[in-house]
Amino acid sequence: MSLSIGIVGLPNVGKSTLFKTLTKKPVLIANYPFATIDPNVGVVLVPDERVDKLAELSKSKKKIYATVDFVDIAGLVKGASEGEGLGNKFLANIRETDAILYVLRAFKNADIINTQQDVNPLRDKEILDVELILKDLETVNKRIEALEGDVRAGKKDAMKEMSVLKKAKEILSQEKILSEQNFTEEENEILKKFQFLTAKPRLYLLNGKEEEIEQSVLDVLGKNRCVIVDVQNEYEADALSKDERIELGFSADSETDILVKKSYELLNLITFLTTGEDETRAWTIKKGDTAPVAGAAIHSDFQEKFVKAEVVFWKDLLESGGYAKAREKGQIRTEGKEYVVKDGDVIEFKHGN
Repeated sequence: MSLSIGIVGLPNVGKSTLFKTLTKKPVLIANYPFATIDPNVGVVLVPDERVDKLAELSKSKKKIYATVDFVDIAGLVKGASEGEGLGNKFLANIRETDAILYVLRAFKNADIINTQQDVNPLRDKEILDVELILKDLETVNKRIEALEGDVRAGKKDAMKEMSVLKKAKEILSQEKILSEQNFTEEENEILKKFQFLTAKPRLYLLNGKEEEIEQSVLDVLGKNRCVIVDVQNEYEADALSKDERIELGFSADSETDILVKKSYELLNLITFLTTGEDETRAWTIKKGDTAPVAGAAIHSDFQEKFVKAEVVFWKDLLESGGYAKAREKGQIRTEGKEYVVKDGDVIEFKHGN
């Protein structure tokens, strides 16, 4: 499973600096709007001590971590949905991502040009929301127009789709975000194929220091969806080891590592592991996936010809010192098709020919 997150925000809020810190890829960082014109895509490893420890235990030749694709997109301005700034080019790029990360300016540094009159993360969020809503309305209206003939002809599928789209249109017309509304499972299935921008889950990154951010901002955005990152500081501290970070007064884990982990939580993703002499690897699946579905992340045969899964929790395997001892202690369980995989499970799949 490939996870993709679009980094969006107004010009000069720190998106490109964040991207460079996350991906270690050189991009143009300049103190003027639209320094980034083409989307930059970078693959980011998900930090995971379990991979490191299991690889050491198994003496693995390779370590393969789970990854997130971050897409850095040119600064959005008011009117982008109608072509202002880089307009539709920007909006088409985030349509392809699984989730959206709003980068909101909270830092007070007057030396960095602000395209707004003052520092106001909630106002900036509203600007981003409205532009995404307007683009979704454009998509809805086009589709409603295209369906009218089939609806007049009495085609049931078209009538059902029209009903859902009109509901979405009404919500969007009230400047509300689709992801925050209640739709049935069937309605969500219909909406999913349009890749609506406001239907994507979102995280908020407040770029600044904790003391620069008012509690009211966190209350409105929702603490579980917010990450406070001093992007410039993290960029400068990027090469430091954990010990050096602590020594210089930073947190042991980088704030960008915390952001990557939060992204997983937001999208309801978990990790299971496989380990052996060849490699130790983290695999990304949806929370609630059964063993055969998880097996498909490795190979389709593991789902189609699933027989059983041998499962041990990663800590139990480590503490036992390997599979042989874990088996002796009864810590390796044999699970069938109904087993729901847990985060941190180490699994060996058995399948038929």
